[in-house]
Amino acid sequence: MDPNHVSGPEPDPARSAGHPDPPERVGFFTDTSVCIGCKACEVACKEWNAIPDDGMQLSGMSYDNTQGLGASTWRHVAFIEQKVPEPEGRTQLSLLDTTRTTDPSREQPGDMRWLMSSDVCKHCTHAACLDVCPTGSLFRTEFGTVVVQEDICNGCGYCVPACPYGVIEQRPHDGRAFKCTMCYDRLGAGQEPACAKACPTQSIQFGPLDELRERAALRVDQLHEQGVEKAHLYGHDPQDGVGGDGAFFLLLDQPEVYGLPPDPVVTTRDLPAMWKHAGAAALSLAGGIALAFTLTSRSKGGR
Repeated sequence: MDPNHVSGPEPDPARSAGHPDPPERVGFFTDTSVCIGCKACEVACKEWNAIPDDGMQLSGMSYDNTQGLGASTWRHVAFIEQKVPEPEGRTQLSLLDTTRTTDPSREQPGDMRWLMSSDVCKHCTHAACLDVCPTGSLFRTEFGTVVVQEDICNGCGYCVPACPYGVIEQRPHDGRAFKCTMCYDRLGAGQEPACAKACPTQSIQFGPLDELRERAALRVDQLHEQGVEKAHLYGHDPQDGVGGDGAFFLLLDQPEVYGLPPDPVVTTRDLPAMWKHAGAAALSLAGGIALAFTLTSRSKGGR
């Protein structure tokens, strides 16, 4: 097994965070094969969470008018232009086919295509942002999700480099960190997140995480049977470097094409060992000082 991977049974992050009787863990399954790039999820997210606009500038990435995930964009749909690879890459649908019925024979190697990537915070099982937050602003909810409390955040920024996906960002005017909450307020009221509610193609699916994983595996099998050979899941494996994501994806190309790290690892994985070594070093130092003091005292007493 990869030494970066988390071994053992899958933990219950909500229970581990101190919730004694948490409900079933929920999450997102984003099927990029049926995303049409309408950005309804982005709009719904901003509207429900009262997120300010972030300039709406054309990014240079095709017709994408948002730069990426950040403090003021908690859902981001990227338009990724590429040539259809040879030959196993005949996997993506025409952008104009809004029904998204997969037919690998419709595209030929060398044709231009768009891969749609609706990205979001991964709500990691082992979340490094939680480990490094000094104020408790970041916390694990009873649903297993990770939320930032903006009124407690002191703007230290430790969570920004800790995230292996580069999701968290600070707003420039006050330095506080923001990211997707998976609409925590809606979950508490028994509603699904705004982005999933607004998605017209069910590209964004919300529900119990175990059920979503089963559904996603069946979808990959279906695509493989239809000749979509490169279809695969990303972030679904509880044995990966972050213990599995609470928001995972079906991709039609390598993760790097979508701007995702190929093998993400929780950045604080070595903290327990580091504290253990630091403690051992401190005890050794204290012992050395005590021994030196004792020898010095004996030396003086023998004069």
